[in-house]
Amino acid sequence: MSDLVTIEQALALVLARAAALPAESVPLAAAAGRFLAEQALATTDLPPFPSSAMDGFAIRSADTPGTLEIVAQIAAGSPASAALEPGQAMGISTGAVVPDGADAVVPIEHVVAVANSVEVAKAVPARSNVRPRGGDIRLGDAVIAAGRRLGVPQLAALAATGVAEVRCGRRPRVTILATGSELRRPGESLRPGEIYESNGLMLEAALTAAGAVVERLATAADDEDAHREALARGLAADVLVTSGGVSVGPHDLVRRLEVELGVAEIFWGVAMRPGKPLAFGVRGSTLVFGLPGNPVSSLVGCELFVLPAIRALQGASSPEPRFELATLGEALRRSPARDDLVRASIDLSAGAVLRPVVGQESHMIARTAIADALIHVPRGDGELAAGSTVRYLRLA
Repeated sequence: MSDLVTIEQALALVLARAAALPAESVPLAAAAGRFLAEQALATTDLPPFPSSAMDGFAIRSADTPGTLEIVAQIAAGSPASAALEPGQAMGISTGAVVPDGADAVVPIEHVVAVANSVEVAKAVPARSNVRPRGGDIRLGDAVIAAGRRLGVPQLAALAATGVAEVRCGRRPRVTILATGSELRRPGESLRPGEIYESNGLMLEAALTAAGAVVERLATAADDEDAHREALARGLAADVLVTSGGVSVGPHDLVRRLEVELGVAEIFWGVAMRPGKPLAFGVRGSTLVFGLPGNPVSSLVGCELFVLPAIRALQGASSPEPRFELATLGEALRRSPARDDLVRASIDLSAGAVLRPVVGQESHMIARTAIADALIHVPRGDGELAAGSTVRYLRLA
């Protein structure tokens, strides 16, 4: 494919090939951040019995107002007591079983208790402060649909409904390879012409947070044998992500060697800035992403294409980039031929206003440290005026 594809076209091509991996059983305690492969069903009614919403007294509404004999105390976790008879009341704790015969709970602060009796001054409506059995969810109902990511609320809901194990999409195995003879590890001394390698660490952090199991290979020097050996190893994973070596210079070896190794290139070049020289291909079921070497270009390509693929492989129902809406703080010029992704900070003091950071060149990764977001500036003529509503992608 010789022409540049749009962001939308590129994402569609990637997701069309990112089929969900097989499911596996996962203990609930180890399922944080995983994606459900099958809907999870409640193993019990919730609550599993009529329970009190207050500390107070279980009563019969028909006995109020009036003075009632206190015949028992019911603590949370205790089995159901004997049935409540007319003219009686039972002290009850929040969450305790409401006894048969009682149809309401009056809060302790609304009564006067003297010795073995309690005076209820006003009529108490039936069902007051009683949580009905199954009022939250019923046995066998779906707690969470397939394709949802399990965060804190989802884990709490599953635990409360008795689910001990869930079926989740397998976490994809990802290999990351940074290329370039000029790259050195942080902490090493730099010689003339050398720079510190940051893309591998950046990509590893992003992909691990998205659920991938990541292996980061040693940096490959600009040598065909070194590249070929590293690429062959990386192609054994579910996903291979390379950084650098995908442009058109004499040392850009990645694309050519991948073809030799059996990778079918789906597209090369996306109509966006930064990140235009981005490649995507497949070998069998392995997805192969070639990200540019410029750090910001690599970051943008990862956010727009690699992370959605990682989510799709785990069975996410909505793996696409999660764009939000906010107000643009200053005007931005549009390009007629490409989409721009502009780094910005989110000014919450002004009500979620996006303010572009100074320095938007693709090598300026240090400037990105103060950025919270990528503003999507769609291709077109003119400019986006300050005050416009724009889409942005939040940077974790």
